[in-house]
Amino acid sequence: MPNKLYHQTRFLISAAHLSGVPEDQGLEIAFAGRSNAGKSSAINVLTAQKSLARTSKTPGRTQLLNFFSISEQRRFVDLPGYGYAKVPEQVKKKWYQLLESYLHNRKSLCGIILVMDIRHPLTDFDRQMIAWCEHSELPLHILLTKADKLKYGAAKNTLLKVAKELEVVELSISVQMFSALKKIGIDEAHAVLDDWFSSEIS
Repeated sequence: MPNKLYHQTRFLISAAHLSGVPEDQGLEIAFAGRSNAGKSSAINVLTAQKSLARTSKTPGRTQLLNFFSISEQRRFVDLPGYGYAKVPEQVKKKWYQLLESYLHNRKSLCGIILVMDIRHPLTDFDRQMIAWCEHSELPLHILLTKADKLKYGAAKNTLLKVAKELEVVELSISVQMFSALKKIGIDEAHAVLDDWFSSEIS
């Protein structure tokens, strides 16, 4: 059953620098992924809201750290999309630095949801994010989005292939099929969020 707690999620603040983010307390789960992987759509369907996270046909719309409040001590963070958007290299560098700074310094961060297009999984950026999580010992859950674009057998094979390749990583990683359009995998994703958010809040 989906957890309706996430349906009350509200936009909190956008920040271009760590100096502008909410106080570092409670628990945060961050959503990462290439800018065309369906990250904003995943956030919207998991919160049962059509336009909570801004979606665009132009990849790279998310250029800031976007914070969403679920409850007083629990938040989602939509990280800058990376790797596809046609923007100047200087801008990409700023996104990268912001992303790295957040991942390495945010104490309330308790897990990463890494969004990958099931048709193009494990890009260089995805592997870098996995390495960051491994270095920081952060729990990682992968949503293989747009699963509706493949026949079930092909989608299942990709899921098994990705899971097999990640067995060598010294980090507990879970992976699932997901489709915002067909609402596939919501309960499974909610179960992961529930588990991470059930950690003791300092």
